Amino acid sequence: MTIRHPDVAALVLAAGQGTRMKSDLAKVLHPMAGQPLLAHVLGTLGQLGVGRVLVVIGHQRERVREAFTAAEIEWVVQSEQRGTGHAALMAGPALENFEGTLLVVCGDTPLLRVSTLHALLERHQHSGAAATVLSMRVPDPTGYGRIVRGPDGAFEGIVEHRDADARVQAIDEVNSSIYAFDYPSLAQVLSDLTSHNAQGEYYLTDSVSLLERAGKKVEVVIAPDYRELLGINTPDQLAEAERIHHTLKDAP
Repeated sequence: MTIRHPDVAALVLAAGQGTRMKSDLAKVLHPMAGQPLLAHVLGTLGQLGVGRVLVVIGHQRERVREAFTAAEIEWVVQSEQRGTGHAALMAGPALENFEGTLLVVCGDTPLLRVSTLHALLERHQHSGAAATVLSMRVPDPTGYGRIVRGPDGAFEGIVEHRDADARVQAIDEVNSSIYAFDYPSLAQVLSDLTSHNAQGEYYLTDSVSLLERAGKKVEVVIAPDYRELLGINTPDQLAEAERIHHTLKDAP
């Protein structure tokens, strides 16, 4: 059965340099299983049947464009990489008057499965949430933002590792940085994001908190296998993705 989500626009974050790859090649162009990392993500979105695909590019943007001339992509240029929230802001002109669901994915997650994104979108659209976070349970949550839930299991917030006390650090459910947003709701809070943090960047994670504080509903969907959400940041992680690719990637 073909999955179709024509009312969904996908925003792929692919502007980063990937300095830890120790290469002058843009991170999303590094090959895995014979294709660039970004090609795997775009292939998954194609199977998902989204209505639009917007790709945010920055580092080596012309080289990235040239690698995907045959794809139906709306390119969004982020000249300065000032965070994920800033990337979403740069997509604002292209999304003017868009009133559907914005699916935000990372261009360096080549193992992401169609079935997982479909489950995320189904929960988001049926729950009426302003934002739905895709989470994962990991063996070692060090460095990840923790998903904090109340006694009833409802979402309460995302606490970054550096801000977490011992109780929160013990939580193994973490943020994957993949989201579904009601775009009009997101657009209302994007302008309220600040860069008052150690990195001086605008984080999309903060928009989830802003929506919750505004009384909007936030949902969470747990991915069935954390490995499909692992981002590629180092040559070792790329090699590991190669090893598990054949067992994890599936048809929708």
